[in-house]
Amino acid sequence: MGVHITVRTRSIATATALAVVLSSAALVGGTAGPAAADSAKTLPVKSVGDVVVDGAHQRVYLSDPTGGKIVVTDYGGTVKATLTGLSGVTGLALSADSGQLYAAVTGGNRIVSVGTSTYTQTASYPVGAAPGDLEVVDGRIWFAHGTDFGSLDTSGPEPVVHLAQRGDVDFFGAFGMFLASDPAVPGVLVAGNGGDLAVYDVSADGAALRVKGGMDTAVKQLDLTPDGKQVLTSWGAPGHGYALGSYSTADLTEQPGYPIDSYPNAVRIAPDGSVAGGSDSAYGPDVHIHRPGDKVPVREYDFPNTGNSSGGDSLVDGALAWAPDSSRVFAVSVNTYGTYTLRALTDPTKELPALKVSAPAKSERAKKLTVTGRLTSRKPLAAGTGLRVIRTDVESPKGKALAAVRTKADGSFSFTDTPPAGGRVTYKVSYGGDATHAPASGSDAVDVSRKATVLSLNNNGKVYSYGKKVTFTAHLGTTYKNRTVAIYADPFGTDKPKKLMKSAKVNSKGNVSATVTMTRDTTVLAVFTGDARYAPKTVKSTGYARVKVSTAVAKHYKTGKIGSTTYYYFHKKTDPVFTTTMNYYKGRKQRLQLQVHYRGAWRDSGSDYFALGTSGRSSVRLGAPGESGIRARVRSSYVNGSSGDTINSTTHGAWKYFTFTK
Repeated sequence: MGVHITVRTRSIATATALAVVLSSAALVGGTAGPAAADSAKTLPVKSVGDVVVDGAHQRVYLSDPTGGKIVVTDYGGTVKATLTGLSGVTGLALSADSGQLYAAVTGGNRIVSVGTSTYTQTASYPVGAAPGDLEVVDGRIWFAHGTDFGSLDTSGPEPVVHLAQRGDVDFFGAFGMFLASDPAVPGVLVAGNGGDLAVYDVSADGAALRVKGGMDTAVKQLDLTPDGKQVLTSWGAPGHGYALGSYSTADLTEQPGYPIDSYPNAVRIAPDGSVAGGSDSAYGPDVHIHRPGDKVPVREYDFPNTGNSSGGDSLVDGALAWAPDSSRVFAVSVNTYGTYTLRALTDPTKELPALKVSAPAKSERAKKLTVTGRLTSRKPLAAGTGLRVIRTDVESPKGKALAAVRTKADGSFSFTDTPPAGGRVTYKVSYGGDATHAPASGSDAVDVSRKATVLSLNNNGKVYSYGKKVTFTAHLGTTYKNRTVAIYADPFGTDKPKKLMKSAKVNSKGNVSATVTMTRDTTVLAVFTGDARYAPKTVKSTGYARVKVSTAVAKHYKTGKIGSTTYYYFHKKTDPVFTTTMNYYKGRKQRLQLQVHYRGAWRDSGSDYFALGTSGRSSVRLGAPGESGIRARVRSSYVNGSSGDTINSTTHGAWKYFTFTK
């Protein structure tokens, strides 16, 4: 005779009916890298018209014609003040004492004066034309307007303005007007636009033309050398392609310039005569620093890509300025998304040497090794240049100074050392720089051998009841100085991180222990970090944890024993309900197995998996058989893998026995 019990409903999980019949079933080399901006900060501007540097207060002033404002930053690019309401503000210039900033407000046909100590406007001077580029010469403010230029004199009781000062020079109308002067050259002003260039004597009230000349192309910026002998332009010299053009102020004849591979768009000269040239280049250097008269740049800066475009950021036209002490060049770059960045380039006039260090890849501890290297520069440094050597290892993590080393005539050097500690040993060699060379350093590391020690950990492979507190003991063998072992517990599952349980020195027997509460399968690790003579070592032991599982029975009318076994008694038309409680894990299911006693033996009648609710509970109702005399039993289990996760070991709950009567 066959026996059939069906699943009618379940209260928590979604499941299918129980089946009637269950079938069982690394060389590191150190060199000085390419020159780069020492600091870079995004600017809150929509455009940049001009940049000037106040060395007395260490401030950078930038005009934003589109935004109608002036932004003031410190040398690091942090904004200190913003002056608004200045429509189309472009040209900027400082008074000789750096007490006043003058700004050309194109939209208001005026020049405003701003106190550099308070960042407040101190005066506004109407000039009768839209001013552009500004220069201060001997106390008077000279301003470009259209294809001409004029002056503003504020020294008297009333400001005096003179327009149309260009004289007998026909500057082209299609190009902007640029002015240039230098504090070291009193009474001289240079003007240019399009293909024309002129030098003026402005020591008297007006501008007296000294000399005029022509250029093959338009310029984007002009500057005058501190000795007053040359005018540099930001676009080539006749017949010489891309370059910073150079012209004699005596007769405007062409002089040797400074070649640049891409489109020159800025030029500024430092008080010491050093030249900063800019170029609009997405794939090459953007700023080029030259010593006076040297066609080969002493330093170049290539701006990085800050906008995920195909090339790097580009220099804004004319957006270069020197600090008055020649210690920095300030440049403004823009990316393809219109984001402007102020970049402070430090020690720009110093050549950037390269220092390469080469050490053996491997060596034995306490055995002499040799480190070699070379210090190179465009202009070679003298033989005997001193270099500092620092050795870093596990016993000297902050570094230990070794004897200094000196270069040979070709810049090469070598030294020997006997590393007292094993492991990774790094040799860093540094050159401190001089008046014309920036510092440089390089390093290389050696893998110095160490002995192996013994490290063990107990309890590997053992299975424990849920919540059992288990002591894991690590044993450490012979070492040099370090006797500390750390013990970590790493529970199975991605939701719980590895946790440090204990870190301590081992006892006199070489042991240290930590207690782990076993709620999941857990990998326990013992870690010895090594010391000067013994290598690091890590061992692991995996302990397994069962789940906590129980099953409650409902809808029965009594309990009683059949033989020595307790049974739950149900009327033949009552559906039994079994509620399983198990420690919860996301996606976990319990396996409910049904067996029926038939012909003297327990026989499988079906099983299925039912999801646990977040409370860890799962209720299943079996369909009543409708006849008496049937004996059956069920049990709930967690099956590693099949129950939806693998963080515990397979665990079977207790059988629950039940029978049906009339």
